[in-house]
Amino acid sequence: MGSDGPQPGPAPQDVTVCGVCGGPVGTAIRRRKVLGVFVPVWGPGPCRNTECEACVVETDEKPGAGARRSRTRHGRRRVPPGDGSK
Repeated sequence: MGSDGPQPGPAPQDVTVCGVCGGPVGTAIRRRKVLGVFVPVWGPGPCRNTECEACVVETDEKPGAGARRSRTRHGRRRVPPGDGSK
């Protein structure tokens, strides 16, 4: 009941590394549009090593926190309350 050698199965994925410091980085998922449909694209994420020149410092803001829509879902402009012409 010993080992019969290597067993078939999924191979380990390659670990992506930072191009500057050589440290491991995570995987970032971005999207691109193909024939009218958004398709996920996996790629290397930003370096989080604080001693690296390419390090990305996270802020407390959520992505898109400052963005506001100026139009409603149906394309009409929103009129702020109190700006009526009556």
